[in-house]
Amino acid sequence: QVQLTESGGGLVQAGGSLRLSCAASGFTLDDSAIGWFRQAPGKGREEVSCISASGSSANYADSVKGRFTISKDIAKNTVYLQMNNLKPEDTATYSCATSKDCSDGAVYAFWGQGTPVTVSP
Repeated sequence: QVQLTESGGGLVQAGGSLRLSCAASGFTLDDSAIGWFRQAPGKGREEVSCISASGSSANYADSVKGRFTISKDIAKNTVYLQMNNLKPEDTATYSCATSKDCSDGAVYAFWGQGTPVTVSP
């Protein structure tokens, strides 16, 4: 059974850092690209970052470029999202999801429940 479990969210002051984890079970991460998404209250879902199945390539939304880093640990079957220099506008629930690749229009088949991130001014 495919399952994704996010963790690492919480409350942090602006300028601080958090590392989110997306633990996968039921499949191996070297077979799947993983995307991180976020949704703030009252707003639509935004794709934050995606890492390829091999882990050799990644992309980022302009809003997080230079501050967030996505990585993949195949041995732990976990994808991480390191978030630095956090801003209040980063406040949202962050979720990870599986896809075949990170192309535009990629279809994300399985989703985790999400982990909330709150950044105070």
